[in-house]
Amino acid sequence: MFAKKSPPTPSKPSDDIDDNLRQKIKKVPAKGTLVFIAICGLVTFGLGLSIAAYSFVNYRYERVPEGQAQTQIFEVKRGTGLSQIANDLERTELIDSADIFKLVTKFNGGEANFKAGEFEITTPINMRGIYETLSEGKAVLYPVTIPEGRTTAQVMNIFANVPTLINDNPVVPQEGTLLPETFLTPRNMTYSQLLAQMRADQEAVLDELWAGRQKDLPIRTRQEAVILASIVEKETGISGERDKVAGVFINRLRLGMRLESDPTIIYGLTKGEPLGRGIRRSEIDRKTDWNTYQIDGLPITPICNPGREAIAAVLNPAETEAIFFVADGTGGHVFAKTLAEHNRNVRQWRQIERARKRRSGGG
Repeated sequence: MFAKKSPPTPSKPSDDIDDNLRQKIKKVPAKGTLVFIAICGLVTFGLGLSIAAYSFVNYRYERVPEGQAQTQIFEVKRGTGLSQIANDLERTELIDSADIFKLVTKFNGGEANFKAGEFEITTPINMRGIYETLSEGKAVLYPVTIPEGRTTAQVMNIFANVPTLINDNPVVPQEGTLLPETFLTPRNMTYSQLLAQMRADQEAVLDELWAGRQKDLPIRTRQEAVILASIVEKETGISGERDKVAGVFINRLRLGMRLESDPTIIYGLTKGEPLGRGIRRSEIDRKTDWNTYQIDGLPITPICNPGREAIAAVLNPAETEAIFFVADGTGGHVFAKTLAEHNRNVRQWRQIERARKRRSGGG
């Protein structure tokens, strides 16, 4: 007998797929993979573009242009923003791109670092150097000199003749509260700002000198020291004799004598403006709150703004027995212990005055 054949086993559908086709299917990536590859490509392209852009911007920012060396003044006005500063720099040809200057400044967080004032910029210079000059450099400063012995009204008149200061109509300080000296000021500094500095400087000087004052002075307060210093300041402009003039006035205060200072008469008449002539007998006899021929002790206010040396002289006066002094004809004074000696000195001074008057044709 023949063996019975088994029926053939049916094949699976996948077995009918061609091996080549199977390999092709394996090579086709999934949809998510395609998206990932696309994103990576875009990121890589964007990163490359960013690097190129950064390199370009940085090159323009750091590049020093060609040109001959020259210095230019550039002003940053108070309250001016980054955009205006950048535009002004481009307009004056200090930079060639306001946009790049603004972009880098903002990126570095330096937008709020600019100072007001005038700055010297020496070209050729790159944008970084200009930024550092405007944010870290020192502004151009202008000297304003206030001589010792000027009244507050006269100080304000000096301000009015300084074109770099701005009159912001400040409250005029009280007499004797300002320290005169030479101040270095930026353009467009206001009157108020400079007055505040002068007041602060005087306070600092008083703090220093009051702490080291001589003991047992007949001066009870810092204000009294300033009042007496203002008289010393008006009596002599010679540095070497301020302490001796102060010593005379200290002696008079201790003895209960009136100070009898001519500048106090003038202040009571004109508030410190020059008379343009000699003092009349009637003016010596006229009682005012400042005329020390008619009042005991010190005037009610200073008669000018004294300098540091005058304040120091009052708080550390020279030891002297003199209680009188009069002009000696050379710009200084001659001192005396007695009235008789003083009267002789006064007669000599009168002779000098008459001789000068004759020489000038005054008869």
